[in-house]
Amino acid sequence: AGYTFEEAIAAYENLFDSTCARQHPCHVALIIPTLDRIAGAERQVMLIAKGLRMRGWQVSVVALSGHGGATAAELAAAGIAFRSIGMWKGLADPAGWLRFIHWLRRTKPDVVHAHLAHATWLARWSRLFAPIPVVLDTLHSSSTGTIWRRLGYRLSHRLSDNVTTVSSAVASSHLAVKVVNPKNLTVLHNGVDLDDWNPDMQTRAAVRREMSIEDEFLWIAAGRLETVKDYPTLLKAMALLPESAHLIIAGAGPLLSDLSQLATQLNLGGRVCFLGFEPDVKPWFQAADGFVLASLWEGLPMALLEASACELPCVATNVAGIREVFEDGETGLLVPATDVSALARAMNTIMNASPEERRAMGIRARQRIAARFSLASVIDQWDELYDHLLRKKSSPIAAPDHSASGASCAPATGHTRSS
Repeated sequence: AGYTFEEAIAAYENLFDSTCARQHPCHVALIIPTLDRIAGAERQVMLIAKGLRMRGWQVSVVALSGHGGATAAELAAAGIAFRSIGMWKGLADPAGWLRFIHWLRRTKPDVVHAHLAHATWLARWSRLFAPIPVVLDTLHSSSTGTIWRRLGYRLSHRLSDNVTTVSSAVASSHLAVKVVNPKNLTVLHNGVDLDDWNPDMQTRAAVRREMSIEDEFLWIAAGRLETVKDYPTLLKAMALLPESAHLIIAGAGPLLSDLSQLATQLNLGGRVCFLGFEPDVKPWFQAADGFVLASLWEGLPMALLEASACELPCVATNVAGIREVFEDGETGLLVPATDVSALARAMNTIMNASPEERRAMGIRARQRIAARFSLASVIDQWDELYDHLLRKKSSPIAAPDHSASGASCAPATGHTRSS
């Protein structure tokens, strides 16, 4: 009996896959300025590293500086190599460049994936001295920075195979100043582990009991204490709310002293708690009644994704990056940036809503995260993108400059994806 058309196509695909199957685990190196301070970009790198390792990839995380500390131990426990190249003088440290190039030549990663500007420039320019099959980088913020930062991206853009952004807003802002090429630009959102981030009534009760909070409404904000987060506007809005409103701010940064002084001037007293750097903010999210974000701009805020996964109704500023997470009036309320009275009104609206209304809003928020920002889906997309770029480099018609690529590799599970 002859083959049907569908059977013939399936047989061809099987032959193609078996011929092109990779013979050893792919090695991806994730490059980041440091893991001594954990913010949104660093948390996403950790999640990507662990997710890829679970798929069978060989994964290394390389920090330009710092020691990694507990984060390095966490990576090691997941079977992920961590290396700091000790660039104590930043990119002006020639010894650090040499150490990184030596590491590349010795370990021969198949994919080098850089996050944030300094790591991007290191990865791109090092390619001139070490044969890296695929180099790509990720932009995490809608801010395009200074003219020098934009110049750094422009001068090195030909050394990157692909630029990814965590949101359409980040892509638009960087396209507008012509620091990325639309032909090799990909929007790939941050992801949240929905099995890890969820509401937990036992944790909620325990944390609130520890804080001596019963019926008071507890807001939480999270993020570094820097200008972009606009905590002064948030504190001024808090001063307009009833005394039953309390606020936890999780994050460290140079503005701590100024913000503490402002809270005192506003007579917020024991209503505002500065947690400082907190490696595990999840219990605080689970204890809260609502999440608030007063940022001036964002890329795609991890804290907002995590709060939504914990089914918290959210109030946030109507700026690029946040709008991609939010459904105004459905999963939370949006307000203009820097508008103290509008922020206070929105927070008061959430506080005055019935528990059932807030619960419904939180459930819709989690459903939106599950539909668009689940970690499993994001790891699928990274897997496919890496695979596509490696296959592109190993194609007979590809430019031969990096012909020694490791594009014949595959995740150890045998899992491969076509481009």
